[in-house]
Amino acid sequence: MEGIRTVELFAGVGGFRLGLEAASDKFHFVWADQWEPSMREQYAFECYQAHFGNSENHVCQDIAKAKSDVPDHDLLVGGFPCQDYSIMKKNSAGIEGAKGVLWWQIDDILKEKRPLFVVLENVDRIIRSPAHQRGRDFSMILRSFYEKGYAVEWRVINAADYGNAQRRRRTFIVAYHNKTRCFQDLADGVCTKGLKYMHRYLMEHAVLTKAFPVSSHSRTYTESWIDELAYIDMPDVAAKQKAYFYNAGVMMNGRIYSVDVCPCRERAIPLGKILEKGPVDPRFFIRKEDMPQWVYAKGAKHEKRKRRDGSVYWFNEGAVRFPEPLDGPSRTMLTSEAQVGRTSHVVADPMTGRLRTLTPIECERLNGFPDGWTNTGMPEKMRYFCMGNALVVPLVTRIGLALIEAAGQ
Repeated sequence: MEGIRTVELFAGVGGFRLGLEAASDKFHFVWADQWEPSMREQYAFECYQAHFGNSENHVCQDIAKAKSDVPDHDLLVGGFPCQDYSIMKKNSAGIEGAKGVLWWQIDDILKEKRPLFVVLENVDRIIRSPAHQRGRDFSMILRSFYEKGYAVEWRVINAADYGNAQRRRRTFIVAYHNKTRCFQDLADGVCTKGLKYMHRYLMEHAVLTKAFPVSSHSRTYTESWIDELAYIDMPDVAAKQKAYFYNAGVMMNGRIYSVDVCPCRERAIPLGKILEKGPVDPRFFIRKEDMPQWVYAKGAKHEKRKRRDGSVYWFNEGAVRFPEPLDGPSRTMLTSEAQVGRTSHVVADPMTGRLRTLTPIECERLNGFPDGWTNTGMPEKMRYFCMGNALVVPLVTRIGLALIEAAGQ
């Protein structure tokens, strides 16, 4: 295969494309879709076009409508919406939620196009969603891949473990079709050596292990099957399946092996190193009158609160460092970054010592984007929102390099 025709779904501001193109010029992006249903102005899509061009193959449309226009391709990538799997959202509905159901749009594209490779990204919690039936959603995703002839591997990656400035944990899923050499090699090994080969593959040869080396593993593991011998169809999986998935795993022909692995840790970039060195605009500094709100938001709480039905309960939460320590990687950045709240980062400005929020450029740096990437005309609040939704670009570059090797390019 000369060149890898790539389709990007839920493209955001182009993190997947930026990361893969940094890995190799063999990734040829032939189609991309980005659409935010809750917003009148499509700022993320406009940012994507500003960097990658105004093309008829750059689509801003609900994927349910646009999927029929997806061209033939070799690689499908996307950070499919994660809100329904996120621990930050109460009563997350998982794959049945308004955003979680978008998985089935991906499933339809896989059914129609059968790309050789698939790389997807989501929150770490997806492997154990929903809370009342742990592992069901991820089992359904694995079953979907299995039905279409794919082997699958996954890893929960903390970006800071591999030299980045943010402790951002995300699940990466890599699938390869039975037409590929890497599928055939894995199938041969599993057929002749069983679980021992699956373990060795996961520790040494998996695409994600090539990208993110591991040092050791837990003593416990899980083994299970997800095929027609156990479940009649997908609704049967949804009704009955429960499974415990560790932070790494592989599925071949419906057989699943999963184990916790420990990363070969690299020195993370400290938060202090990504801060802007020159004078920062006064609007980023915390005003004296707002300080009580910040202190309350960041502080420990043990207080009575009322539910909607009038009943009373005790609410407890621990304190958050205020300001943030600058000698290590940052906490995970969310879409609400810079708003007064518990999860926003507050730092002591290197020049003045005064407390302030992160600037949009600093947020871009936390995700490995070039300075000013989102400075394409969108409101400042949206720049924070887009970075809270984005992935860590250098992680994608590493996956791209390992994928090039696996594809024999």
